[in-house]
Amino acid sequence: MTRNVLALTQRELMSTFFSPVAYIVAAIFLLATGYLFMTQTLIEGAEATTRMLLDSMAWVLVFAIPLLTMRALAEEFSSGTIEALMTAPVTDVEVVLGKFFGVLVFYVALVFTTLVYVALLLNFGGGDVRAIAYGYFGLLLLGSLYVAVGVFASSLTKHQLLAALLGMGFLSVFTLLVDAFAGWKGGTWRTVLSYINIFYHFQDFSKGIMDTKSILFFLSGTVFFLFVAVKTLESRRWR
Repeated sequence: MTRNVLALTQRELMSTFFSPVAYIVAAIFLLATGYLFMTQTLIEGAEATTRMLLDSMAWVLVFAIPLLTMRALAEEFSSGTIEALMTAPVTDVEVVLGKFFGVLVFYVALVFTTLVYVALLLNFGGGDVRAIAYGYFGLLLLGSLYVAVGVFASSLTKHQLLAALLGMGFLSVFTLLVDAFAGWKGGTWRTVLSYINIFYHFQDFSKGIMDTKSILFFLSGTVFFLFVAVKTLESRRWR
């Protein structure tokens, strides 16, 4: 299984690196984060923290990651290459994991480029290295969940643009909408909505807090969306 997943991951990663969309998304992401860093973080007299930058990056990724994952399975469906994958000696789990890890590696590489902002902050303004490390760890967990959601969205259709819109829609529900409703509702509803609020859990990490419950939330959410992506792919075998 490991050998097949690695082979599929390499295949997906190469496809991503040769995709012009990936470079457009990366360029926009870096321009946006660079602007946010200059206007929200590297300010004279302000607190030396990456919290606002990381929180802003989390919002940007709601729309950026679905653009990276939209082609994961949708392209296979539209081009017909999914038939070759289904008849190859690989399982649906291996296919989904290969797609997931391929995009995730690209995402990690993209996030690592923002470490230049951290270097500038530490050089000119200081900062808590441990809090920054926790924040970036949370960013990796957040990205893994977002990628899993994007892969699931891509498994639902053969149209890449629709897959991107579905991914953005799912992520917007679990970030923007539940955040708004959590503030409007009270009591038990607020507790439930806060628990499923992705951004609420990520803020612990951006504040420099390592919360076991939030780690479990991101990991279980990632596993869940990968599981439903596998089940969606399996259902196509019977159509």
